[in-house]
Amino acid sequence: MRNKIVAGNWKMNGTFEESTNLFNAISERKDEFPKSVEVMVAPPYLYLKSLKDQKVDDVVVAAQNCADKEKGAYTGEVSVSMLKSVGIKHVIVGHSERRIIYGESIKDVSEKVVLVLQNDMIPIVCVGEELNDRQKGRHFKIIEEQLDSVLNLAPELFEKVVIAYEPVWAIGTGETATPEQAQEMHRFIRQKLSDIYGQLVQTTRILYGGSVKPDNAEEIFSKPDVDGGLVGGASMNADNFLAIIKAAG
Repeated sequence: MRNKIVAGNWKMNGTFEESTNLFNAISERKDEFPKSVEVMVAPPYLYLKSLKDQKVDDVVVAAQNCADKEKGAYTGEVSVSMLKSVGIKHVIVGHSERRIIYGESIKDVSEKVVLVLQNDMIPIVCVGEELNDRQKGRHFKIIEEQLDSVLNLAPELFEKVVIAYEPVWAIGTGETATPEQAQEMHRFIRQKLSDIYGQLVQTTRILYGGSVKPDNAEEIFSKPDVDGGLVGGASMNADNFLAIIKAAG
């Protein structure tokens, strides 16, 4: 049995005060979290240490991104070792907004995954197709190509990887893949990874990300290969986020 993960990606939203209040509102209701669900939030870089220092064991604080270099003259970047030094253990890698807006390639994502794992941290590796790809029937091919970022890892490193499938056409649009579409892609991902890693993949968590809301979470999470969600806008409201966490349980 794979414990589910519900991770809130706050993106570039919220002042320090707003983010602290949201974190507190979520943490104060930790007694309502199902025991089988791991809860995470990924605030902007500036707030990571402050929220981590609150030492709320039931809410994991994760980073939204990291640099693809360990150190050097890369103005504005934040390295994996910097994140590790303030206690962060989970990093979202390859989010569609990083791939599309900032032009991150599969090679860039692969380098980030390796750096995260080399620092004994856990990457949440995002894969997903755009609407045009799905309409042309290329969605499986696109996902297969993006999975290359984790296919050459040693099994002991792959064990730590979390995958997040995010249909780009359903992020922030109000559109959502049907539960059947989500399950179909999650099953495809698990099978592709199984071709390399065998039974090890049965413990790999594959999250769904794409306009997860309280009113659709339970049906999506009920599918056998969906192991929770990477939640965007709905994670910015404590009541909505808690409803999604409960749905995962």
